[in-house]
Amino acid sequence: MTDITLPPGGAAAGAAAPAATTASDVMIAARLDRLPMTGYQKMIFAIIATAWFFDSIDLGSLTFLLGSIRTEFGLTTAQAGFLSSMSFLGMFLGAAISGMAADKIGRKLVFQISMVFWGLGSLWCYYAPDASTLGYARLLLGFGMGMEFPVALAIVSEFVPTKKRGRYLAILEGFWPLGFIAAGLLSWFFLTHFTWREMFLCQAIPALFLFVVRFFVPESPRWLADQGRAQEAEKVMGEIERKVLARLPAGAQLDEPTPAPAVARGERGFSFMELWRGVYASRTVMIWLTWFFALLGFYGLTTWLGALLQAQGFTNTKSTEYVILIALAGVPGFITAAWLIDAWGRKGTLALMLVGAAVSAYAYGNAPSFAMLIVFGLIMQFFMFGMWSGLYAYTPELYPTRARATGAGCASAVGRIGSLIGPSIIGVVLPTLGNAGVFALGAGSFVVAAIAVLTLGVETKGKSLEEVSG
Repeated sequence: MTDITLPPGGAAAGAAAPAATTASDVMIAARLDRLPMTGYQKMIFAIIATAWFFDSIDLGSLTFLLGSIRTEFGLTTAQAGFLSSMSFLGMFLGAAISGMAADKIGRKLVFQISMVFWGLGSLWCYYAPDASTLGYARLLLGFGMGMEFPVALAIVSEFVPTKKRGRYLAILEGFWPLGFIAAGLLSWFFLTHFTWREMFLCQAIPALFLFVVRFFVPESPRWLADQGRAQEAEKVMGEIERKVLARLPAGAQLDEPTPAPAVARGERGFSFMELWRGVYASRTVMIWLTWFFALLGFYGLTTWLGALLQAQGFTNTKSTEYVILIALAGVPGFITAAWLIDAWGRKGTLALMLVGAAVSAYAYGNAPSFAMLIVFGLIMQFFMFGMWSGLYAYTPELYPTRARATGAGCASAVGRIGSLIGPSIIGVVLPTLGNAGVFALGAGSFVVAAIAVLTLGVETKGKSLEEVSG
């Protein structure tokens, strides 16, 4: 670390400097961006990523448990598709509400509340006596998960410095395939030794992780400063700088922050309607289309993978094993995307992953043999999970601090409409179109999303959040 004297606004001088200067939006942002990536920021990231991982297990488990649930309750394909969609209806409501709430009352509080909801939802799933009650329980669980996503994106994007932001947001999404794989392994264990109910009971326990968030994750100083809470922002920022310095070699000091040009607070009013004004209008159209069609394709296919294999004669256990095997390709997929996002850019990486997902999904639906089914399945998961990394790295960068969670939450909510529709459409059209038609439908959804990115997307690589948001 370069030995440079701490500037006004640094940890050493921050408390003595005028609050209007040290806690201004631009100075807080500059102080955060100039920090080296140390174990302290990595700890915050690890906490958020762990909660993300638990959420992925909750959502992904239905892919593996749906066949057993259908058997127990005697559900038709249409009814099973509707049950799958209840989680996504909850996610739509949670994402739509939490983004605006996080921009209003803070990232940390909303994040903790989200964990309470999905923990209670998982517990309710365990006790559900019938399919209708299970659907309501999945609705509550989905509401909590939907709340968490936009807030997690806002927290990570606002704490990680510009040069590392894209990579860490992509790595955050990488915990999704890891959670999906863990959901498969846990489902295999519980379906072998217990029932699907015990799986949901197990998933309720990680909600206690909210206490870790409460005591170890600070409120975003970017958000505090943007809210005009100068003293609180300065206090949190000073504490962050002290903890970062404590993790650097003895005698090391922080580089001088380089603030972006200030924007008068009077010119910065922001509301939901402003997502549709100025430069944000085309960004909103682009990211909403991308989320909607990407999630329609992904969940329409993924939720039914296990059930489709069972329909071809595989047992619950065998179909679970094959879905886990296919999901393993998601790990190199998100790793590749995390590298490309910083090396090549967000826009190109996301478009590439969407096109790759479309081609491989179509090939999977028309695989001439079981061996080719596995091969195309691996390729499909590689691109689909790479797509997720691109989506989550790109979305929070398109909007300013005052509406970052709102923008991400609304985009995620629109995506949840797609994820809500996807499984239901598959359940209805599967008897008519067959597997090939189902995967052709998913491929077409990915193509539409790719076109939206390529025609309306902007590149955000290497730019500070304040620079990107204009």
